Amino acid sequence: MRSVCIGVDVGGTNLRLALVDREGGVVGRLHECTDVDSGVASFLTRLQAAVERLKREAEVMGRRVTAVGIGLPGLISNDGVVRSCVNFSALDGVNLSRVVSEGVALPVLALNDANACAIGEQRFGAGRGFRSSLTLTIGTGIGAGLILDGRLWTGADGVAGEFGHITVEPDGRPCGCGNRGCVEQYASASALSPQRGGAAAVALRARAGDRDAAALFEKAGSYLGIAAAGVLNLLNLEAIILGGGVAESFDLLAAPMRREILARSFAIPGARAKILKGALGDDAGVLGAAALAFDAPPPHY
Repeated sequence: MRSVCIGVDVGGTNLRLALVDREGGVVGRLHECTDVDSGVASFLTRLQAAVERLKREAEVMGRRVTAVGIGLPGLISNDGVVRSCVNFSALDGVNLSRVVSEGVALPVLALNDANACAIGEQRFGAGRGFRSSLTLTIGTGIGAGLILDGRLWTGADGVAGEFGHITVEPDGRPCGCGNRGCVEQYASASALSPQRGGAAAVALRARAGDRDAAALFEKAGSYLGIAAAGVLNLLNLEAIILGGGVAESFDLLAAPMRREILARSFAIPGARAKILKGALGDDAGVLGAAALAFDAPPPHY
């Protein structure tokens, strides 16, 4: 039987699962409602039931599920413990890898969703061919996954890559993290459209010639560039990849971002780094989570 892994992307409203082969091919999909309001036990029951459904689907196709990778927003330690989960604080302190593994009788790896997206883009998308890259997932907030020397870098405790909380305005807007002036307060979907019908609607107006809408994206791209310039000086990365919903407005963000990078970074890292649009869209997370599960199947509890 050919091996497949299950990649899971836990969003605020949707739970997306995919059966993925080693080449990044998706051979099965399943969508469920996350329904965080129903509590942890109900969420885990739905998640485990969805995994079991995909296991059976794989068996019908003559394939065997060998591991599961789960990406979710927040701080996830290297041992799979949820330290802080965005929009689902009831999961805080839960060893998601252990709990789900015990429920589905498979090795399970839990990781930050932006890290999963970074691996997805590196293996199968815009990051192919680069040994070092930063993938930004720009939505309600800004997540990031860092690839160094061809491998995901998560830091000593598994929580590296919090690009969205780099300070760009020392006395700026309060952030939910407790800091002030974080870049996600100026360049996320929430910053672009607090009362304007969504970032996509603002982008449409900007492309139609609305100067106020265009100025919002100009400002957002500039702040992304300010934060990125420091990262490039520190790490000399080959590429910055923009993913997430706001990345659909890549054409409005890339130029001001590039301008600030060239103005603020050293010449060599600034010139080296490419700014690219993510190639995988909503599949980046499930593909990356599955790829990591293939690489080093986590302990089976």
